[in-house]
Amino acid sequence: MYKDELNAVCNASISKSNLINNNILGYFVSSMLAGIYVGLGILLIFSIGGLLGDFKGTKIIMGVSFGIALSSVIIAGAELFTGNNLIMTVGVLNKKISFTNLIKVWIVSYIGNLIGAVLVSVLFYLTGLASGDIGSFIANTSLTKMTLSPKALLFRGILCNTLVCLAVWCSFRCKSDSGKLIMIFWCLFAFITSGYEHSIANMTIMAVGLLTNSEPNITIYGYFYNLLFVTIGNIIGGVFLIALPYHIIAKIK
Repeated sequence: MYKDELNAVCNASISKSNLINNNILGYFVSSMLAGIYVGLGILLIFSIGGLLGDFKGTKIIMGVSFGIALSSVIIAGAELFTGNNLIMTVGVLNKKISFTNLIKVWIVSYIGNLIGAVLVSVLFYLTGLASGDIGSFIANTSLTKMTLSPKALLFRGILCNTLVCLAVWCSFRCKSDSGKLIMIFWCLFAFITSGYEHSIANMTIMAVGLLTNSEPNITIYGYFYNLLFVTIGNIIGGVFLIALPYHIIAKIK
């Protein structure tokens, strides 16, 4: 059961390992693109959130609108750290790649995602759109993200990447692009509307919060405080709630 899909994920882990070992610049650029794509998606929904103000259905509309982020990563092709938590773990568990390659892919994709996220944050800030209601919404959300407890950030990170990696796993199960897009929509709708924490999306929205400089309690320390616990949670969710269970299921004879 699931052996074909598991083999496809393993092949993806091998391809990623080969790319990073043979063309690390190309891999880094692909990682930057993922940071940009996710950043564009999160900026879209926070622009919507700012425009809708206190409307009670704001989070639902934001959730409906976020599918562009992971859809772009999967359909266009880009290296997203959180998706790699699933793919590279499956490759290691099935002894198709080395643990060294897993660490290398995780580190380079994370740094590339960060650079891409910050780049799109700066570009958005320079447009002048991070002002008024939109700027206030981004600043208030950034402050909240930077002041949540470690436990809240950790568990929101776990649940978030469970859904993101579920979408990635389903993209290997689906036979058509339309099927992939539908599952991406539902998984990201659940994650955004529920209020979970995604490390790569946070890189962009909190960077814009820092650039607007509208709230003194939005700090560089708060930025990396959030990313630390959310990233750990994302790894736990992707590895232990998606990658490992499906590996175990596929190994049952």
